[in-house]
Amino acid sequence: MTNISARKDRPLDPRSNWAALSQAERDAAYDNNAAVKDSAALIAERNEASKALRASRKSYLDVAYGDRERTMIDIYPAADSAAPCLVFLHGGYWQRNSRDVFAMLVEGVAAHGWSVAIPGYSLAPEASLTEIVAEISQALDWLAEHGASYGISGPIVLSGWSAGAHLVAMALDHPRVTAGLAISGVYDLAPIRDTGLNDALKLADQEVETLSPLRLPVVHKRLDIVYGADELPALIFDSIHLHETRVAANAPGKLFPIEGADHFSILNELRRPDGALVDIARKLVNQ
Repeated sequence: MTNISARKDRPLDPRSNWAALSQAERDAAYDNNAAVKDSAALIAERNEASKALRASRKSYLDVAYGDRERTMIDIYPAADSAAPCLVFLHGGYWQRNSRDVFAMLVEGVAAHGWSVAIPGYSLAPEASLTEIVAEISQALDWLAEHGASYGISGPIVLSGWSAGAHLVAMALDHPRVTAGLAISGVYDLAPIRDTGLNDALKLADQEVETLSPLRLPVVHKRLDIVYGADELPALIFDSIHLHETRVAANAPGKLFPIEGADHFSILNELRRPDGALVDIARKLVNQ
């Protein structure tokens, strides 16, 4: 087990004394943008690189899988329709970002002959988290039925970052998913309800209980969990706790701390063909 709390350079989980924290301290515990000093520059570069890739790579863009404005999927097929497909779910605390600004991630696994599909989903407050989780299942249902027509018939590795990692854990049991790769995720919603993030989410008691992976029965399908060693402690501990819960239930999957990575730079490991996350993803389908 990884015992991050024993490391002298790592503060304790702020939620261990959550009730004593001020509102500002609670908000800061989940504020990734503020925690990474160059986050604005990293985001701007990501967006520009994604815009360029969408314009240059063979793809099927803005394909509707549902009836709402954001229920569309971008598909980047490999030459071999039987190749594995990385289905990537973006982050943004379920209330920011969109599928198009993460297109730059296609480059990593595509260099190894994989397909990539990036579904969008509705955002809070226009949609509840219950509805958002349901949309991910809807996107996977659509891929199961129509994916072959777009060049995707191989095994699917469902991956996601930040809020997208939470959605991976929620959709891991979908029959079309072979394995999961959860990156820098949040897996217990109870503390989120005590932060400013809940202004848009408006989490109900039932949603905290039924949409928190750490509060649900373990899915016995392979799930590798990754976090950056320089991330906020709340996200690190959620990753560790989810892995420990799964180990206790004999569920398959490994825990990977990425040294030197923060909440934003960790995505470089999925973007580069030689990145650590690309290697982890490939091993999930025994390549």
